[in-house]
Amino acid sequence: MICEFCEGQTVQKKVKRQHWLEGKLYIVENVDAEVCLECGERYFHARTLDAIDRFLKTDHPIKQRLEVEVVSL
Repeated sequence: MICEFCEGQTVQKKVKRQHWLEGKLYIVENVDAEVCLECGERYFHARTLDAIDRFLKTDHPIKQRLEVEVVSL
């Protein structure tokens, strides 16, 4: 696939994704994405994002809990 921002070539990789669902933030590992080799832009298929939503709505194993600061400029 061609990157819509820089026209670089993308490759399929497994990445971490920050994913919001129902007001909660999740860090999801091993997510399939197309990643631009030039600028790093990441593209996710809708079916992948839907699968993440379905997974998070069920009982799922939690690898780790993190504390996150929220700040405003």
